[in-house]
Amino acid sequence: MNPDSEGKKYYGLFNDSFTPVLDGVTLTVENYCKWLKQSGREVCVVTPWAPKFTGTEDLKLFRYFSLPIYNRHPYRYGYPRFDPFIWRHMRNTRFRLVHAHCPFSSGRLAAYAARKQNIPLIATFHSKYRTDLERSLPAPMVAYQMNRLRKFYSSATEVWIPQAAVEETIREYGYKGKVVVVENGNDFSEDIADIADYKQKARKAVGLADDETGLLFVGQHILEKGIEIIIRTLPLLDGMKYRMNFIGTGYALDDMKALVKELGLTDRVTFHGVINDREKLRQYYAASDLFLFPSFYDNAPLVVREAAAVETPAILLEGSTAAELVRDGENGFLTQRSPEDYARAIRHIAVNPSLKTKAGKGASVTLARPWSDVIDEVIQRYDEIIARHEHSTKK
Repeated sequence: MNPDSEGKKYYGLFNDSFTPVLDGVTLTVENYCKWLKQSGREVCVVTPWAPKFTGTEDLKLFRYFSLPIYNRHPYRYGYPRFDPFIWRHMRNTRFRLVHAHCPFSSGRLAAYAARKQNIPLIATFHSKYRTDLERSLPAPMVAYQMNRLRKFYSSATEVWIPQAAVEETIREYGYKGKVVVVENGNDFSEDIADIADYKQKARKAVGLADDETGLLFVGQHILEKGIEIIIRTLPLLDGMKYRMNFIGTGYALDDMKALVKELGLTDRVTFHGVINDREKLRQYYAASDLFLFPSFYDNAPLVVREAAAVETPAILLEGSTAAELVRDGENGFLTQRSPEDYARAIRHIAVNPSLKTKAGKGASVTLARPWSDVIDEVIQRYDEIIARHEHSTKK
């Protein structure tokens, strides 16, 4: 069927990962889809092909040729140059605007569609891409890709960042244009009438005893996120009754399991893999006493906001971009990047439960912005950008 035959205009959302590959940016794109559609907008997602994908109901979706990234399972790198059909779709699908959530293969497709159709291109800067590139590519290729990244963001109609501190990173990468802060939301604060009751029931549902301190990490199991710090912290909690839950997957998973076994922690640590059931995942967040996130890698981690939505405070690193909005003891906790400092913070909070309660409530108020609120701002910005672009093209 010719894409034009539907007679619709779409808001194009482009990202290098999408269901079934789950991470913070994927969840962001999924929520953009959900809330834009609920507001009556037509949405089209463009992303690399992935195995085990069963389809997304009522969503226009274009997937293009991809190959696995050998050291970043389950991520894949898209190769649109080997997929002639995707270029035709980008020319023929009628977009109102295109919004790229990644600067690489999907971002280049978004830029192509914007040029061909003379429509606005929005680009959100989500991640510390240089770190990802340095792990996967030799130095000359990293320099080449970083140059393409700078050109991509410079070509955008508007560049968005999820929180103000991220501007420092994009400036380090050489981007000199204007940036606009547009926060991400979360969907975990919805439909909970009594948070205290929900948290109590969640502990029972996930098997946490009343006298256990529940510790949680959710995210990619990669060294950049400080997961080794978490595991090496645990032996220093000797004498505490705790349960450490890891949710997610990544290239370091086998090494993590080996280290846990080496340290004699197998009876206190559980690796759950990826949990796709959002309600089950919310229960783990709610049941936990503390969310552990010793990462300098992340910009504006969605997982910290998801924990905050159910009044579970996070322990983050002083000086990290992720901790920009966190005030120690008020809406989370800050410490140094060492197992000793991390263990000291956990012990102090565990014996002073009022600190955890105060920080959890503060996090819920200051960090957990619902998607229904965020998308109102997004739509307003979309409309303004489209109007400005149409006005400028008529001159």
